Amino acid sequence: MQKEVKDKPQYAIVASVQLPGVSDVEFEASLTELRELAKTLGFTVVRTFTQKRSGFDSTAYLGVGKRQEIRHFVMGDSGDETEPDREPMNPLYRLSTVVEGMDDAAERVSDVPIDVIFVDHEISPSQARHLENEVGCQVMDRTMVILEIFHRNARSPAARAQVEIARLGYLAPRLREAAKLAGPQGRQRSGVGGRGAGESNTELDKRKIRDRIAELQKEITAMDADRKTQRARRQAHQGLASVALVGYTNAGKSTLMRALTGSEVLVANKLFATLDTTVRTLYPESIPRVLVSDTVGFIKNLPHGLVASFKSTLEEALDASLLLHVIDASDPGFERQIETTEEVLKEIDALEVPRLRIFNKIDHVGDAAAQAEREAALRAAYPGCIVMSARRPDDVAKLHKAILAFFQKDLVEAELFLPWSAQQLRGDVFARCEVLAERADDEGAFFRVRCEQAVLDSLREQLAQAR
Repeated sequence: MQKEVKDKPQYAIVASVQLPGVSDVEFEASLTELRELAKTLGFTVVRTFTQKRSGFDSTAYLGVGKRQEIRHFVMGDSGDETEPDREPMNPLYRLSTVVEGMDDAAERVSDVPIDVIFVDHEISPSQARHLENEVGCQVMDRTMVILEIFHRNARSPAARAQVEIARLGYLAPRLREAAKLAGPQGRQRSGVGGRGAGESNTELDKRKIRDRIAELQKEITAMDADRKTQRARRQAHQGLASVALVGYTNAGKSTLMRALTGSEVLVANKLFATLDTTVRTLYPESIPRVLVSDTVGFIKNLPHGLVASFKSTLEEALDASLLLHVIDASDPGFERQIETTEEVLKEIDALEVPRLRIFNKIDHVGDAAAQAEREAALRAAYPGCIVMSARRPDDVAKLHKAILAFFQKDLVEAELFLPWSAQQLRGDVFARCEVLAERADDEGAFFRVRCEQAVLDSLREQLAQAR
């Protein structure tokens, strides 16, 4: 029975209001993104409804005429008012995993039920309730869609706790509207079962949410302390050479991470496939040893609660010595992606961290001539950028070289002398330094090395103690 539920396709429509000042290109890019978010949830979007208005309808987001048009589509193209309405679904229900397949432009047929209408803005609880009642199907706004994707993809305890806080924060102000949909169950009752006298189910639920959020925040604080300790230990052992991949979701960060480190990290052509920070060593290993971390992807209008919740995860970007800002070179709206990423970096106070722009997926831009034209345009517009494909070994090697050049520019050259009585430090010298030359005499070995000043000072201190 469970398998039947999983295999049952679900279909959706998308609706959005174009406000004054929003260009057609920006509007369509946002709609495309919402359709991709729907696809990530497993829905097939069969039609998109749009409307130009000076502002959102205060009652139900869309205008009356557009709501009627959508209702006729959802209930059947005939628009027969005698057809029994579907029972509206609670907008806070748990989505099921479903399959995909129908083209967005396909016409709906009578045996394809519309399960959800996705709205390309965050709307108020009352707007969602009224819209759901009028069109006759589940309503999910953009924020709810992103929260659901984050909920499904979170793997680590920290990410799951952070997502739950954001979901609870979104849920709390919507409890009253959910109670109205539920009917008498949400009304005030006498004090039983832990409720205070006259406390309603809604008030009880809000109190439980506040308590749960406080509990989760304590857990995250404890996990943050552990993570900072681990990070400090890692940095003390390896030095401070660290790189963080940042950028728009689906820009190819995970593919690039795997290419740079030789690790088996998750790669999927879906938005927000990666939520948990992954740390690996740059491969082939180098002097200094460089740690590479992948971070959660950014997106336009990322819910503020999620940005706040994921600050601890994004601290990997703040603590990095170098940010690799990965951009999808094949996306016509990449300038918007750059703006979105920079907005999030500003929110976490990471704008001052040195950055290298990486225009990835150049192999997705037409034939060789089209790729060469796009690359020339990008280099002219963004001097110092790297245009590449994470699937081309030669391109990855060039990026590897650029990363090493950044960390090796401050290396110093010096000579170290190891008396024969201190040869136990020889392994440390080769592990922490690039040995340029070696010679020996009767008293010991001389090494010409290149390394960070801090490493040189540490080795000299060890040598002094060993004598």
